[in-house]
Amino acid sequence: MHRLIEKGLMFGNLIRVDSPVLVERYNRALQHLTGRQTALTDFHVDISGYSPEIGDELGDDLYLNHQGVNRQFILLTTEQAGAPLLNAKFSTSRGILKQFIEDNRAQLFALTARDAVAGEMVNSVYVADSPARLFDIRKVRIEADTTSGTVANAEKLGQMIDRFKTETDAWFDDVLIAEMIGMAKKTGDVMRNPVRLRHMTFEQDNFWTAHFGGIYVFRGVEHPAAIVASGKGDVDKLPIPFQFDFGARSAIAKFLNLNDMVEPITEARGIDAAAILQQKMDFIVMAVAAEMKEDLTGATRRDLRRLGRQYAGLLPEAWQGLAALLRWAEEDGPWPKITSEHPAYFYTLRAKPHADADLVNMLLAEMTPLDIRQLFICHKEVFYRAYAGWPDEKKAYVVDFLDREYQVDKAGTREALFGHEAPMQEPQRAPQPDLISRVGPWGSVGRRS
Repeated sequence: MHRLIEKGLMFGNLIRVDSPVLVERYNRALQHLTGRQTALTDFHVDISGYSPEIGDELGDDLYLNHQGVNRQFILLTTEQAGAPLLNAKFSTSRGILKQFIEDNRAQLFALTARDAVAGEMVNSVYVADSPARLFDIRKVRIEADTTSGTVANAEKLGQMIDRFKTETDAWFDDVLIAEMIGMAKKTGDVMRNPVRLRHMTFEQDNFWTAHFGGIYVFRGVEHPAAIVASGKGDVDKLPIPFQFDFGARSAIAKFLNLNDMVEPITEARGIDAAAILQQKMDFIVMAVAAEMKEDLTGATRRDLRRLGRQYAGLLPEAWQGLAALLRWAEEDGPWPKITSEHPAYFYTLRAKPHADADLVNMLLAEMTPLDIRQLFICHKEVFYRAYAGWPDEKKAYVVDFLDREYQVDKAGTREALFGHEAPMQEPQRAPQPDLISRVGPWGSVGRRS
């Protein structure tokens, strides 16, 4: 994964922790949450405080996410809100953490000036030992405080102040006054500077989980269903009306249309459908050429057209369907009949503007893995997994393309592809060779395995 890391396409935009004060605070929080500590004097953390270097040191990539269900977090700075979430097990986790930080930014800024904030995203499931158990997760709430209990102590002090103001004999209660003074030394003036984090609970209706090979759960829609990436036979019957695997293309297409979740690229407003179709076709030609060991260094669209002619007999049916659709869009050709069973069908769709657009685009990206740009933008976990198995020629082309065509204007690319999507925080271009040498090019999991 060296290329990805060097171009800021992996492990990018992490927060560097190299101050002895911050390292000491992190260790206090880590001890508080897990009973463990790190011997490292500098490392990087994501939005949750997870560090790939510490994961490698401890031999545990889930040291802040036991069983992959209840993610714990350590906040050293509110700047973590802009960092990615590594080893995500649920698609909603980063959004929840980001909203918690943003909604409590002023309070967290004050708290992290003196101590680390440690917390947990709590639900009622501690171990996802079966796929059905994932459906017991209905809500996620945030619990957080500093390692010294500043928030809890401030709440106690507030209650004491209320007693002091309202109880008749409180002015003569020396014990109460002494306790108030002692507590105020720990919390500061909570009357002028209230220390209170919002109690936040998040519904968990529609989400993707990495557990059991990947499952997309849609409960909060008119026609609920679960879509299993690994194959329906690999997952027991789930407590939801319908359950599909990726082989049930017509059923998935019907589900998406019944819930009004998708639209054809050719009918979407505000995008250049022909340019998007042509780029998807280029990616497919590139994949075929890479398998044939063609050198794709600096390959242009003209080069890919030449390679497409050279390997025309090897181009899959998905390319043929997109080419027919492009002829209709650009040359007034006949309308191609592309049914849901056609390999090109899901390449022609994008999410409509609705609350779960990101989740639907994530599903579409996994179902159309040859569109490497959408796969990288919408589903990095699957992208990194697929990248590991690509031939070197494809890896080199993809990294160069993403660096040259995507990194320079991320917001513009998303606007061109998805139109309605709000900007998402993505890793910034920031080469980190020290991180590569510390963790290894595959991350801590790959290096150990």
